[in-house]
Amino acid sequence: MNKPFKVLATATILAMAAIPTAAFAQQGVVTPVNGVAITQAKVVPGTMGKITDFVNDNTGKFITVTGRGLAANDQSEIILSITKDTKIIDSKGKTVALKSIIDDQKVVKAFYGPNITKSMPARGTALTLVVQDSDFSAIQGTVSEVKEDGSIFVKGTDVYGGFNNEIILHLDPKVTILDQNHKAIEAGDIKAGMSVEAFYGPAVAMSLPAQSTTNYVVVNTEEIADLTPGTSGVITNVNDKTGAITVIGNPMELGGGTNYVMLHVDKDTVIVDENGVVLTADALKEASYIDAFYGNVMAMSSPGQTHADKIVVKATQAVKAEGTIANSERAGEGRVYLNVGSDDKTENDIILNISDKTVVLPAPGADTELKDGMKVVVYHSPIMTKSLPGITNADVIIVTPENNTVAAQ
Repeated sequence: MNKPFKVLATATILAMAAIPTAAFAQQGVVTPVNGVAITQAKVVPGTMGKITDFVNDNTGKFITVTGRGLAANDQSEIILSITKDTKIIDSKGKTVALKSIIDDQKVVKAFYGPNITKSMPARGTALTLVVQDSDFSAIQGTVSEVKEDGSIFVKGTDVYGGFNNEIILHLDPKVTILDQNHKAIEAGDIKAGMSVEAFYGPAVAMSLPAQSTTNYVVVNTEEIADLTPGTSGVITNVNDKTGAITVIGNPMELGGGTNYVMLHVDKDTVIVDENGVVLTADALKEASYIDAFYGNVMAMSSPGQTHADKIVVKATQAVKAEGTIANSERAGEGRVYLNVGSDDKTENDIILNISDKTVVLPAPGADTELKDGMKVVVYHSPIMTKSLPGITNADVIIVTPENNTVAAQ
Protein backbone atom coordinates (compact mmCIF):
# COMPACT_ATOMS: atom_id res chain seq x y z
CA MET A 1 0.00 0.00 0.00
CA ASN A 2 2.97 2.20 0.45
CA LYS A 3 4.25 1.75 -3.08
CA PRO A 4 2.02 4.36 -4.84
CA PHE A 5 2.89 6.88 -2.11
CA LYS A 6 6.60 6.22 -2.55
CA VAL A 7 6.33 6.73 -6.30
CA LEU A 8 4.49 10.02 -5.78
CA ALA A 9 7.08 11.19 -3.25
CA THR A 10 9.94 10.26 -5.60
CA ALA A 11 8.33 12.11 -8.49
CA THR A 12 7.82 15.16 -6.32
CA ILE A 13 11.44 15.15 -5.19
CA LEU A 14 12.64 14.82 -8.80
CA ALA A 15 10.44 17.72 -9.85
CA MET A 16 11.79 19.87 -7.05
CA ALA A 17 15.34 18.91 -7.95
CA ALA A 18 14.79 20.28 -11.45
CA ILE A 19 14.42 23.80 -9.99
CA PRO A 20 17.04 25.22 -7.59
CA THR A 21 15.61 25.18 -4.10
CA ALA A 22 17.35 28.47 -3.43
CA ALA A 23 15.03 30.07 -5.94
CA PHE A 24 12.23 29.43 -3.48
CA ALA A 25 14.37 30.32 -0.44
CA GLN A 26 12.80 27.58 1.63
CA GLN A 27 14.31 25.61 4.44
CA GLY A 28 13.48 21.89 4.44
CA VAL A 29 12.18 20.19 7.57
CA VAL A 30 12.22 16.38 7.30
CA THR A 31 9.24 14.65 8.91
CA PRO A 32 8.81 10.86 8.76
CA VAL A 33 5.33 9.70 7.69
CA ASN A 34 4.70 5.95 7.62
CA GLY A 35 8.41 5.43 7.32
CA VAL A 36 8.74 7.78 4.31
CA ALA A 37 10.75 11.02 4.58
CA ILE A 38 8.63 14.01 3.53
CA THR A 39 10.17 17.47 3.12
CA GLN A 40 7.99 20.26 4.49
CA ALA A 41 8.74 23.70 3.10
CA LYS A 42 9.31 26.55 5.53
CA VAL A 43 9.18 29.92 3.78
CA VAL A 44 11.71 32.48 4.97
CA PRO A 45 11.19 36.28 4.86
CA GLY A 46 12.13 38.17 1.74
CA THR A 47 12.24 41.58 0.07
CA MET A 48 11.95 42.23 -3.67
CA GLY A 49 13.62 45.38 -4.91
CA LYS A 50 16.84 46.96 -6.03
CA ILE A 51 20.18 47.33 -4.26
CA THR A 52 20.33 51.01 -3.27
CA ASP A 53 23.52 50.95 -1.19
CA PHE A 54 26.67 48.82 -0.99
CA VAL A 55 29.33 48.86 1.73
CA ASN A 56 32.49 46.74 1.69
CA ASP A 57 34.95 47.59 4.47
CA ASN A 58 36.73 46.03 7.43
CA THR A 59 33.39 45.43 9.16
CA GLY A 60 32.10 43.26 6.33
CA LYS A 61 30.11 43.39 3.11
CA PHE A 62 26.58 44.84 3.23
CA ILE A 63 23.83 45.72 0.78
CA THR A 64 20.63 47.72 1.24
CA VAL A 65 17.63 46.33 -0.64
CA THR A 66 14.77 48.76 -1.17
CA GLY A 67 11.44 47.61 -2.51
CA ARG A 68 8.54 45.66 -1.04
CA GLY A 69 8.14 42.74 1.29
CA LEU A 70 7.20 39.40 -0.26
CA ALA A 71 4.79 38.81 2.62
CA ALA A 72 2.76 41.25 4.68
CA ASN A 73 5.23 41.28 7.58
CA ASP A 74 8.40 41.31 5.49
CA GLN A 75 10.62 44.37 5.21
CA SER A 76 10.25 46.98 2.47
CA GLU A 77 13.87 48.02 3.09
CA ILE A 78 16.60 46.04 4.81
CA ILE A 79 20.38 46.06 5.23
CA LEU A 80 21.80 42.59 4.63
CA SER A 81 25.19 41.15 5.42
CA ILE A 82 26.71 39.21 2.52
CA THR A 83 28.68 36.20 3.76
CA LYS A 84 30.51 33.30 2.15
CA ASP A 85 27.33 31.27 2.58
CA THR A 86 25.10 33.73 0.72
CA LYS A 87 23.93 32.29 -2.60
CA ILE A 88 23.65 34.80 -5.45
CA ILE A 89 21.92 33.25 -8.46
CA ASP A 90 19.56 33.95 -11.35
CA SER A 91 16.15 32.34 -11.79
CA LYS A 92 17.77 29.28 -13.36
CA GLY A 93 20.14 28.73 -10.46
CA LYS A 94 23.26 30.06 -12.21
CA THR A 95 25.69 31.99 -10.02
CA VAL A 96 25.70 35.76 -10.65
CA ALA A 97 28.32 38.32 -9.62
CA LEU A 98 27.06 40.83 -7.06
CA LYS A 99 28.84 43.67 -8.89
CA SER A 100 26.89 43.03 -12.08
CA ILE A 101 23.60 43.20 -10.17
CA ILE A 102 24.56 46.56 -8.69
CA ASP A 103 25.97 47.98 -11.94
CA ASP A 104 22.95 46.90 -14.00
CA GLN A 105 20.45 47.91 -11.26
CA LYS A 106 18.80 44.52 -11.43
CA VAL A 107 15.74 43.62 -9.39
CA VAL A 108 16.41 40.88 -6.84
CA LYS A 109 14.46 38.78 -4.42
CA ALA A 110 16.51 38.88 -1.24
CA PHE A 111 15.81 36.16 1.32
CA TYR A 112 17.19 36.37 4.84
CA GLY A 113 16.98 34.68 8.19
CA PRO A 114 14.21 35.50 10.68
CA ASN A 115 16.68 37.03 13.15
CA ILE A 116 16.71 40.72 12.20
CA THR A 117 17.21 43.89 14.23
CA LYS A 118 14.44 46.30 15.17
CA SER A 119 16.32 49.23 13.69
CA MET A 120 15.11 51.37 10.77
CA PRO A 121 15.91 49.90 8.36
CA ALA A 122 16.22 46.44 9.86
CA ARG A 123 19.47 44.50 9.52
CA GLY A 124 19.94 40.81 8.87
CA THR A 125 21.99 38.20 7.02
CA ALA A 126 21.31 37.39 3.38
CA LEU A 127 20.67 33.71 2.66
CA THR A 128 19.90 33.96 -1.05
CA LEU A 129 19.71 36.68 -3.69
CA VAL A 130 17.73 35.69 -6.78
CA VAL A 131 18.13 38.02 -9.76
CA GLN A 132 14.81 38.62 -11.51
CA ASP A 133 14.33 38.47 -15.27
CA SER A 134 12.13 41.57 -15.41
CA ASP A 135 12.61 45.10 -14.15
CA PHE A 136 10.31 47.55 -12.39
CA SER A 137 10.22 51.12 -11.14
CA ALA A 138 8.60 52.67 -8.08
CA ILE A 139 7.16 56.01 -7.05
CA GLN A 140 6.38 57.52 -3.66
CA GLY A 141 3.96 60.40 -3.75
CA THR A 142 0.39 61.60 -3.62
CA VAL A 143 -2.66 60.58 -5.61
CA SER A 144 -3.63 63.84 -7.31
CA GLU A 145 -6.53 62.30 -9.24
CA VAL A 146 -8.52 59.08 -9.48
CA LYS A 147 -9.74 58.84 -13.06
CA GLU A 148 -13.05 57.44 -14.29
CA ASP A 149 -11.41 54.28 -15.60
CA GLY A 150 -9.97 53.56 -12.12
CA SER A 151 -6.40 54.58 -12.96
CA ILE A 152 -4.59 56.86 -10.54
CA PHE A 153 -2.48 59.92 -11.32
CA VAL A 154 0.45 59.98 -8.89
CA LYS A 155 2.90 62.83 -8.37
CA GLY A 156 5.97 62.32 -6.25
CA THR A 157 9.54 61.05 -6.27
CA ASP A 158 11.12 58.11 -8.06
CA VAL A 159 12.16 55.65 -5.35
CA TYR A 160 15.39 54.62 -7.08
CA GLY A 161 16.36 57.76 -9.01
CA GLY A 162 15.35 60.44 -6.51
CA PHE A 163 13.97 62.72 -9.24
CA ASN A 164 10.52 64.29 -9.43
CA ASN A 165 8.10 61.98 -11.17
CA GLU A 166 4.47 61.91 -12.18
CA ILE A 167 2.69 59.02 -13.83
CA ILE A 168 -0.75 57.62 -14.59
CA LEU A 169 -0.93 54.09 -13.20
CA HIS A 170 -3.44 51.59 -14.53
CA LEU A 171 -4.36 48.91 -12.00
CA ASP A 172 -3.53 45.38 -13.10
CA PRO A 173 -6.53 43.00 -12.80
CA LYS A 174 -4.54 41.08 -10.18
CA VAL A 175 -3.18 44.15 -8.41
CA THR A 176 -2.34 43.92 -4.72
CA ILE A 177 -3.57 47.01 -2.85
CA LEU A 178 -2.61 47.34 0.81
CA ASP A 179 -3.24 50.03 3.39
CA GLN A 180 -0.66 51.44 5.81
CA ASN A 181 -1.18 48.39 8.06
CA HIS A 182 -0.60 46.05 5.11
CA LYS A 183 -4.23 44.94 5.08
CA ALA A 184 -5.86 44.35 1.71
CA ILE A 185 -8.20 47.10 0.51
CA GLU A 186 -10.22 47.70 -2.66
CA ALA A 187 -9.35 50.02 -5.52
CA GLY A 188 -12.37 52.12 -4.61
CA ASP A 189 -10.74 52.94 -1.27
CA ILE A 190 -8.05 55.01 -3.01
CA LYS A 191 -8.90 58.71 -2.87
CA ALA A 192 -7.23 61.87 -4.14
CA GLY A 193 -4.84 63.27 -1.57
CA MET A 194 -3.74 59.92 -0.16
CA SER A 195 -0.02 59.14 -0.07
CA VAL A 196 1.04 56.01 -1.94
CA GLU A 197 3.98 53.87 -2.88
CA ALA A 198 3.45 52.03 -6.16
CA PHE A 199 5.57 49.63 -8.20
CA TYR A 200 5.08 49.59 -11.95
CA GLY A 201 6.56 48.51 -15.27
CA PRO A 202 8.69 47.40 -16.89
CA ALA A 203 6.75 48.88 -19.84
CA VAL A 204 6.17 52.64 -19.57
CA ALA A 205 4.34 54.64 -22.26
CA MET A 206 6.40 57.72 -23.11
CA SER A 207 3.40 60.03 -23.04
CA LEU A 208 2.95 63.24 -21.07
CA PRO A 209 2.45 62.28 -18.34
CA ALA A 210 3.93 58.79 -18.61
CA GLN A 211 1.63 55.80 -18.15
CA SER A 212 2.24 52.27 -16.92
CA THR A 213 0.58 49.36 -15.14
CA THR A 214 0.95 48.67 -11.44
CA ASN A 215 0.41 45.37 -9.67
CA TYR A 216 1.42 46.45 -6.16
CA VAL A 217 0.27 49.59 -4.33
CA VAL A 218 0.57 50.60 -0.68
CA VAL A 219 -1.88 53.37 0.28
CA ASN A 220 -1.90 55.41 3.47
CA THR A 221 -5.64 55.85 3.87
CA GLU A 222 -5.12 57.97 7.00
CA GLU A 223 -2.74 60.48 5.43
CA ILE A 224 -4.37 63.09 3.24
CA ALA A 225 -2.31 65.74 1.50
CA ASP A 226 -2.44 69.30 2.79
CA LEU A 227 -5.62 70.92 1.45
CA THR A 228 -4.48 74.48 2.11
CA PRO A 229 -3.86 76.78 -0.88
CA GLY A 230 -0.51 76.38 -2.57
CA THR A 231 1.53 76.56 -5.74
CA SER A 232 3.67 73.82 -7.23
CA GLY A 233 6.19 75.48 -9.47
CA VAL A 234 9.54 77.16 -9.98
CA ILE A 235 11.24 79.97 -8.06
CA THR A 236 11.85 82.68 -10.65
CA ASN A 237 13.25 85.34 -8.35
CA VAL A 238 14.82 85.58 -4.88
CA ASN A 239 14.95 88.98 -3.20
CA ASP A 240 17.99 88.81 -0.93
CA LYS A 241 17.03 92.02 0.89
CA THR A 242 13.45 91.17 1.85
CA GLY A 243 13.64 87.38 1.78
CA ALA A 244 10.68 87.23 -0.61
CA ILE A 245 10.55 84.71 -3.44
CA THR A 246 8.51 84.76 -6.63
CA VAL A 247 6.95 81.43 -7.62
CA ILE A 248 5.30 80.61 -10.94
CA GLY A 249 3.60 77.28 -11.46
CA ASN A 250 0.28 75.51 -11.04
CA PRO A 251 -2.23 75.82 -8.20
CA MET A 252 -2.44 72.78 -5.94
CA GLU A 253 -5.07 70.46 -7.39
CA LEU A 254 -6.49 69.68 -3.96
CA GLY A 255 -6.16 72.96 -2.09
CA GLY A 256 -6.27 75.51 -4.85
CA GLY A 257 -4.04 78.55 -5.05
CA THR A 258 -2.59 80.76 -7.76
CA ASN A 259 -0.09 80.28 -10.59
CA TYR A 260 1.88 83.48 -9.85
CA VAL A 261 2.67 84.57 -6.32
CA MET A 262 5.22 86.46 -4.25
CA LEU A 263 5.84 84.77 -0.93
CA HIS A 264 7.36 86.37 2.13
CA VAL A 265 9.64 83.95 3.96
CA ASP A 266 10.52 84.45 7.62
CA LYS A 267 11.37 82.50 10.78
CA ASP A 268 7.83 81.12 10.93
CA THR A 269 8.08 79.56 7.46
CA VAL A 270 8.69 75.81 7.58
CA ILE A 271 11.23 74.82 4.90
CA VAL A 272 11.88 71.12 4.31
CA ASP A 273 13.04 68.76 1.59
CA GLU A 274 10.88 65.96 0.20
CA ASN A 275 11.92 63.66 3.04
CA GLY A 276 10.89 66.18 5.70
CA VAL A 277 14.44 67.24 6.59
CA VAL A 278 14.46 70.85 7.81
CA LEU A 279 16.31 73.31 5.55
CA THR A 280 17.32 76.94 5.86
CA ALA A 281 16.24 79.78 3.61
CA ASP A 282 19.52 79.33 1.71
CA ALA A 283 17.90 76.33 0.00
CA LEU A 284 15.47 78.67 -1.79
CA LYS A 285 17.31 79.37 -5.03
CA GLU A 286 16.22 80.54 -8.44
CA ALA A 287 15.08 77.66 -10.69
CA SER A 288 14.34 75.39 -7.72
CA TYR A 289 11.20 73.28 -7.99
CA ILE A 290 9.08 73.74 -4.87
CA ASP A 291 5.65 73.13 -3.39
CA ALA A 292 4.66 76.28 -1.51
CA PHE A 293 1.70 76.47 0.90
CA TYR A 294 0.16 79.67 2.19
CA GLY A 295 -3.01 81.10 3.72
CA ASN A 296 -6.19 82.36 2.09
CA VAL A 297 -5.43 86.05 2.70
CA MET A 298 -3.47 87.60 -0.17
CA ALA A 299 -2.63 91.20 -1.15
CA MET A 300 -4.39 92.19 -4.37
CA SER A 301 -1.20 93.12 -6.19
CA SER A 302 0.42 91.64 -9.29
CA PRO A 303 1.65 89.14 -8.42
CA GLY A 304 -0.42 88.50 -5.31
CA GLN A 305 1.59 88.62 -2.11
CA THR A 306 1.24 86.56 1.05
CA HIS A 307 3.19 84.80 3.78
CA ALA A 308 4.72 81.37 3.06
CA ASP A 309 3.58 78.87 5.70
CA LYS A 310 5.45 75.87 4.36
CA ILE A 311 7.82 75.24 1.45
CA VAL A 312 8.89 71.82 0.23
CA VAL A 313 12.11 72.05 -1.80
CA LYS A 314 12.43 69.30 -4.39
CA ALA A 315 15.61 67.45 -5.31
CA THR A 316 15.84 68.59 -8.94
CA GLN A 317 16.05 72.05 -10.45
CA ALA A 318 14.64 73.56 -13.59
CA VAL A 319 16.96 74.90 -16.30
CA LYS A 320 16.78 78.59 -17.17
CA ALA A 321 17.15 79.74 -20.77
CA GLU A 322 16.73 83.13 -22.46
CA GLY A 323 16.16 83.78 -26.12
CA THR A 324 13.74 84.54 -28.93
CA ILE A 325 10.90 82.43 -30.26
CA ALA A 326 11.81 81.73 -33.89
CA ASN A 327 10.00 80.44 -36.93
CA SER A 328 10.95 76.84 -37.64
CA GLU A 329 9.48 73.81 -39.37
CA ARG A 330 10.27 71.91 -36.17
CA ALA A 331 7.74 74.07 -34.33
CA GLY A 332 4.01 73.52 -34.58
CA GLU A 333 1.03 72.51 -32.50
CA GLY A 334 2.13 72.35 -28.88
CA ARG A 335 5.76 73.25 -29.67
CA VAL A 336 7.88 76.37 -30.08
CA TYR A 337 11.44 76.80 -31.30
CA LEU A 338 13.65 78.85 -28.97
CA ASN A 339 16.70 80.62 -30.37
CA VAL A 340 18.73 80.55 -27.16
CA GLY A 341 20.78 83.69 -26.79
CA SER A 342 18.98 85.33 -29.74
CA ASP A 343 22.06 84.75 -31.91
CA ASP A 344 23.09 83.04 -35.15
CA LYS A 345 24.13 79.83 -33.41
CA THR A 346 21.84 76.81 -33.59
CA GLU A 347 23.70 74.16 -31.63
CA ASN A 348 22.34 75.39 -28.29
CA ASP A 349 18.77 76.06 -29.46
CA ILE A 350 15.93 74.01 -28.02
CA ILE A 351 12.39 72.97 -28.86
CA LEU A 352 9.89 73.49 -26.06
CA ASN A 353 6.87 71.27 -25.55
CA ILE A 354 3.93 73.40 -24.40
CA SER A 355 1.30 71.59 -22.32
CA ASP A 356 -1.67 72.56 -20.18
CA LYS A 357 0.79 72.61 -17.26
CA THR A 358 3.03 75.22 -18.89
CA VAL A 359 2.48 78.66 -17.35
CA VAL A 360 2.88 81.51 -19.83
CA LEU A 361 3.29 84.93 -18.21
CA PRO A 362 2.60 87.52 -20.93
CA ALA A 363 4.05 90.98 -21.26
CA PRO A 364 1.92 93.74 -19.68
CA GLY A 365 -1.25 94.29 -21.70
CA ALA A 366 -0.66 91.30 -24.00
CA ASP A 367 -2.33 87.90 -24.21
CA THR A 368 -0.70 84.53 -23.56
CA GLU A 369 -0.28 83.55 -27.22
CA LEU A 370 3.35 82.84 -28.07
CA LYS A 371 4.47 84.41 -31.35
CA ASP A 372 7.62 84.44 -33.44
CA GLY A 373 10.01 87.22 -32.45
CA MET A 374 8.98 87.31 -28.79
CA LYS A 375 11.83 87.51 -26.33
CA VAL A 376 11.28 85.16 -23.43
CA VAL A 377 12.79 83.77 -20.27
CA VAL A 378 12.11 80.05 -19.94
CA TYR A 379 12.37 77.57 -17.09
CA HIS A 380 12.24 74.05 -18.47
CA SER A 381 12.69 70.45 -17.37
CA PRO A 382 16.27 69.20 -16.91
CA ILE A 383 15.29 66.14 -18.95
CA MET A 384 16.04 66.76 -22.64
CA THR A 385 16.35 64.56 -25.71
CA LYS A 386 19.80 64.07 -27.24
CA SER A 387 18.60 65.31 -30.61
CA LEU A 388 19.71 68.56 -32.23
CA PRO A 389 17.99 70.71 -31.24
CA GLY A 390 17.12 69.14 -27.92
CA ILE A 391 13.46 68.76 -27.00
CA THR A 392 12.23 69.41 -23.47
CA ASN A 393 9.10 70.40 -21.54
CA ALA A 394 8.54 74.05 -20.70
CA ASP A 395 7.42 74.73 -17.12
CA VAL A 396 7.34 78.53 -17.22
CA ILE A 397 7.62 81.00 -20.09
CA ILE A 398 7.92 84.71 -19.21
CA VAL A 399 7.40 87.03 -22.16
CA THR A 400 9.61 90.07 -21.61
CA PRO A 401 8.93 93.58 -22.86
CA GLU A 402 10.29 94.26 -26.33
CA ASN A 403 14.10 94.47 -26.43
CA ASN A 404 14.29 93.50 -22.75
CA THR A 405 15.62 90.08 -21.69
CA VAL A 406 15.37 90.62 -17.95
CA ALA A 407 12.86 88.33 -16.20
CA ALA A 408 9.79 89.86 -14.61
CA GLN A 409 10.31 90.35 -10.90
